[in-house]
Amino acid sequence: MKDSTEISLSLARPDGTLSSKLKVALTLGCVGLLLLVLALFNIGLSSQGGLLIVAISLISIGVFLYANGLYINKQDGIKNNGVWFKSISSRGTIGWVTGVVLTTFYVVLYFYPKLLGLGIDGQPNSGLVALFDPLSSLLNGNDASQWFVYGTLYTLAILLFGYKFILKYRGNRYQQFRTFSVMLFQLGFAFLIPEFMARLNSNSFTIPSYDLKNMWPLSYDYFDQYSVDEFIQAGNIGLALLIFGVLSIFVISPILTYKYGKRWYCSWVCGCGGLAETAGDSFRQLSSKKLSSWKVERWLVHIVLVFSILMTTAVVGTYLGDDATAYWLTRKVFLIFVAAVLTLVFTLTMVFKRQELGKDARYGAIGFFVVILSLFALYTFGGSSDLLFISSGTLRSAYGFYIGSIFSGVIGTGFYPILGNRVWCRYGCPMAAVLGFQQRLFSKFRITTNGGQCISCGNCSTYCEMGIDVRAYAQKGENIVRSSCVGCGVCAAVCPRGVLKLENGSLEGRINSRDILLGNNMDVTKFAENKSE
Repeated sequence: MKDSTEISLSLARPDGTLSSKLKVALTLGCVGLLLLVLALFNIGLSSQGGLLIVAISLISIGVFLYANGLYINKQDGIKNNGVWFKSISSRGTIGWVTGVVLTTFYVVLYFYPKLLGLGIDGQPNSGLVALFDPLSSLLNGNDASQWFVYGTLYTLAILLFGYKFILKYRGNRYQQFRTFSVMLFQLGFAFLIPEFMARLNSNSFTIPSYDLKNMWPLSYDYFDQYSVDEFIQAGNIGLALLIFGVLSIFVISPILTYKYGKRWYCSWVCGCGGLAETAGDSFRQLSSKKLSSWKVERWLVHIVLVFSILMTTAVVGTYLGDDATAYWLTRKVFLIFVAAVLTLVFTLTMVFKRQELGKDARYGAIGFFVVILSLFALYTFGGSSDLLFISSGTLRSAYGFYIGSIFSGVIGTGFYPILGNRVWCRYGCPMAAVLGFQQRLFSKFRITTNGGQCISCGNCSTYCEMGIDVRAYAQKGENIVRSSCVGCGVCAAVCPRGVLKLENGSLEGRINSRDILLGNNMDVTKFAENKSE
């Protein structure tokens, strides 16, 4: 019997004791994962379909029981008890081991799929990939690939941990709405619809199968020649999808961002954000709030965006050539159009919105703009055969390898238990950079603060997955208008005083930092005298 002096009276239960129900749930989930591991080594594959059903069922039941055991019989309210006492959520041994396992899985997935059992050169699948053959055949009529396996597990993770998230935040309607949204978009638009589209293909009819909610620059291969050719060859349906993709970039996305902020995509639609919010919720407190991290984030994410613009322009410019009959426009017309769009955006920003940008942001924008236009001029009129003096194929391969694979996959998800759940979104996602630019300059979205009610508990900053020091804004009563904010609303959900509120309002007075008076960084007396003159 435990000595009474060792029994903790804390509601957070720092001893980390698990109930019998939670232990049973963990056991069931681990057995399901073990079956997948056994399949990886071709053990127990006599009935692939049956084994897959059993494995997924055990994992699902385990997560459901575990989530119910944690939250179902407790009062409404955000339960983050003991996160800094748990090894997995505080960069402890289990957290590091989990990070290593996830990172290893992504390395194998991207670069060594044969180790997962992918059949090469006409050979049949084996191992883990073969386990998913029956499901793949049912949905798209083909054997599974490593990407089908990944897509299935990815979707399953969002659905199961989405259920856990909904129970945890069941008293907050906004959290329930956005979680249902990402679950629906992942299951329907990212997983089932592309598989059904692939099943419709035949010798007489083909239609590109892709994630309908993804758009450039996140979907960086959208305008590759093979992709554009597939759209064109699909006839009117393919052309409509291609036009929809272009409209999504230049019309639909800006309108939705103006009205709702970047949260419409990053927190309600995006699969990357969906996994981060559900499976990665336990790691949101690990995001760095340091000023140095914010400075690295600002430069790195925009460098990735510039790289994606240059890479895409070079790739498209290569296959357009001087013949307008194949793709409706020539290489020179395309380059002039891109330069004109960038010039228009830069000019409008500097004329009407330059005061809302920091000094370093203005200098960075000018530098990027000059460099890009200079390269375009050399590429278009100077006789240079390659943008950046590097072949477009090399640029495309480099972007796909370093950004599309290493950054977004290996680091972006594998490092959840080490760097937090939004590493990719903060530092590498070009889509986040585009939407953040729009949100900062012309969106109606902001998080308002009531500084008089703030008790400086720090919950908002602790659980901000984007590394924003929310408390610093709340203490000053300053609106939070940050490019990086994805509008997840968790800062408002965990606030015990109702200080924070997600709002859409007028653009006037949205950025109110100049109205804040802090006695420790200004002479209030002189300020009052100047105001009275």
